[in-house]
Amino acid sequence: MSTELSKQSDILIVGGGTWGCSSALHLARRGYENVTVLDAHPIPSPISAGNDVNKIVEQGSFSDGDDEAAVAQALLLAAGEGWSKDPVFKPFYHDTGYIVAASSPEALKYLEEREIKHHKDAFKKLTTAQDFHATMPAGVLTGEFSGWQGYYKSNGAGWVHARKALVSAYAEAKRLGVKFITGSPEGQVVNLLHAEGDIRGAKTADGKEHIADRTILALGASAPQLLDFENQLRPTAWTLAHIPMTDDEVKVYKDLPVLFNIEKGFFMEPDEDKHELKLCDEHPGYCNWISEPGSSALPQSVPIARHEVPASSERRIRDFLREIMPQLAERPLAHARVCWCADTPNRAFLITYHPKHPSLVVASGDSGHGFMHIPSIGGYIADCMEGKLDARFARSWRWRPETATEFWGDDTLNRWGAGNKMLSLKETETEGWTKING
Repeated sequence: MSTELSKQSDILIVGGGTWGCSSALHLARRGYENVTVLDAHPIPSPISAGNDVNKIVEQGSFSDGDDEAAVAQALLLAAGEGWSKDPVFKPFYHDTGYIVAASSPEALKYLEEREIKHHKDAFKKLTTAQDFHATMPAGVLTGEFSGWQGYYKSNGAGWVHARKALVSAYAEAKRLGVKFITGSPEGQVVNLLHAEGDIRGAKTADGKEHIADRTILALGASAPQLLDFENQLRPTAWTLAHIPMTDDEVKVYKDLPVLFNIEKGFFMEPDEDKHELKLCDEHPGYCNWISEPGSSALPQSVPIARHEVPASSERRIRDFLREIMPQLAERPLAHARVCWCADTPNRAFLITYHPKHPSLVVASGDSGHGFMHIPSIGGYIADCMEGKLDARFARSWRWRPETATEFWGDDTLNRWGAGNKMLSLKETETEGWTKING
């Protein structure tokens, strides 16, 4: 039986990334006085998906007339409120507009059904290279855009400076009294503390036991290393790279709309600090499959930290550039890394009390679209902890091992690109990784 909650309860958050910092902020704003966050790295962690120069804030993808649609729409509205009004996050949102496109009839149909259909009046159709070129200043988009079809909206979407927003949430939570214990060994959690069928906190690598009335597991793709998720999570990696830009180019490329081809890749304006342009190739994701010899257990995807990308990823990034900005296609890479998220079989979040551990709140399953919700997701996690999460959200985000009774690691989850199939980091054993100098 879990202890009764009060504002003086000891709340332990395992993980200081996007959802961990958001949870800490919202709990502190609600008056909880004893909130502690543990993370193996200083914040922002070099392996956190939120430690990034930019993320897309886009229109939602949802179907008509069901709870999932209602949850998706409510999430978007709450995130939008946070980005536009919350002083912790507002400075980092750039309402620059959004171009979304596809290169095959199948992907275009999917895009129109899932995204454009619900917002058709807000978008302008793009059918020619000249249409795409005209969305940005002269000389930016110069490619042939062969086979591309797309849509453009000039406002109501754009990008956010992810790292700065994450650090802002951390700083405000700390100002409000949250205790952050970071770095190894003192912040590195080695296991959860089990007692009488419940979870009573966590043990760190320095041997200290952090006892808590409630434990929130918000460790992203690394969460399965501490808890059996019964096959509900698949750590999945995406790839990004930066190329250097000149001071003059940064001025020209400022305030560009996001450009996202759901089969090819995406980019946003250059980073204002280092003057680097971030590029991502689009694909359903990489996994790092590990199987125990002689075991009947399903293989597990285990995250690895690399500030490199597979050679195949660099090829796709350069092919993407040749289609849209060939003048940049041969620039050297200044930075690259794999970025891990945690998928669920239906891409719905997993935010719930654990059915066997009444004091453990699971906050995972971002499914590649978790960061844009940093202004508000911590409020939903706090609602869950307090037992007042909206019933529709509770149903959508419940503990649901019945959805993952078989191996689903090859499921693309309706993502496109790179042959429309899941990728494996095992390919690097033959092709290698892109080496970044400096």
